[in-house]
Amino acid sequence: MPKVSRRLVGSGAVSSASPVPEPAARPAPGWYPDPWQVAPFRWWDGHVWTGHASVATARAGPARPPRLPSWASVPVLVAAGLVAPVLAVLAVAEPASAALAFVPLVFVVPVLVWADRLEPEPRNARVHAFLWGATISILVAGTVNGVVLTAIGESVAVVGSAPFIEEIMKGLAVVIAVRRREVDGPVDGIVYAGWVAAGFAVVENIEYFLAASDDGVLAETFVLRAVVTPFSHPLFTAWTGLAIGRAVAAGRPLRSAWWGLAVAMALHAAWNGSLVAAGGREDLTLLAVAASAFVGIFTLTAAVLLLVRRSERRDYLAAVPFLTATYRLPPGEVAVFGTWRELVAARRRLPKPARRAFDDLHAALARLAALHARPVTTDPADEARLLAQLDEARRAIR
Repeated sequence: MPKVSRRLVGSGAVSSASPVPEPAARPAPGWYPDPWQVAPFRWWDGHVWTGHASVATARAGPARPPRLPSWASVPVLVAAGLVAPVLAVLAVAEPASAALAFVPLVFVVPVLVWADRLEPEPRNARVHAFLWGATISILVAGTVNGVVLTAIGESVAVVGSAPFIEEIMKGLAVVIAVRRREVDGPVDGIVYAGWVAAGFAVVENIEYFLAASDDGVLAETFVLRAVVTPFSHPLFTAWTGLAIGRAVAAGRPLRSAWWGLAVAMALHAAWNGSLVAAGGREDLTLLAVAASAFVGIFTLTAAVLLLVRRSERRDYLAAVPFLTATYRLPPGEVAVFGTWRELVAARRRLPKPARRAFDDLHAALARLAALHARPVTTDPADEARLLAQLDEARRAIR
């Protein structure tokens, strides 16, 4: 296991003159004893230490490394065991419909990557959010909606049940990302909300497209869900992620983020209600209603995302002098991540093997800035972990 600097810094006055020693050989990703001894074990992703750590309790007995990789969790695996076989059968029966369900990702993923450029999130954490949406969220929401549909009726299930249970289940993935110490601010919350919503939408689209194929309206349904409104679920859940991210950045309890979940539910209910109101009319009328509602929600959410992202970028640039002085970094090395143009240009100049390290350096710097911006005492273990990532990435680029 590579040796990592043990600089636990409560005051922030840390020198970077003692880099992390270069390991003789990089071990495979897995759980290893926490080098800072904050927890029994910490996840090594093959390049740097991550924020995923196990916590032993008095009743747990001797500490053992967790058995699951950081992209998985018990709820995801249990739900996947129930959802995956059904999806496999459906995909074999209607492979074209199943394949079309992934088309919206062509539009959604680039936007999530763009939003995540300021502070790139760990790949395993994003995969976990996606899988949460595609498994546990879809399973619980589908069960609840099915019960409401059978007991009361379709309109109540679509407008009264789906917006509430679906947004709650998607929002839980963002809460888990907070518990794993992956969320530092509003943009992080929005990014994780987007990934979980994307996973949810893919599986939901499979169901819708299969039903539409049986009814002979697959083309119309595909245009509506994949072309006209590919961002619908991410746009709703983004408000939950925004509110949770703001609570984390301000050091407030997560329950103070209730307003984001309320906005997500309200937008979702309004969207579903508009489609129900247009139901039974001509297809062009339905598309016009859907397009109008989508444009309104998209414009509002996109404007908020741009403002929040711009605010976080300003905060990062304002922290550059502090970061360079505290950690003895070249000013240009830090400031290059402040603008999209400079970031892209610097990244393109690097050979491909060094771009992963460039992204790790970028993430560590942005998270250090966010860590010091919080109105609470800086966690020495978090700072030490980020400094280890910073040292590792700087050496990999050289």
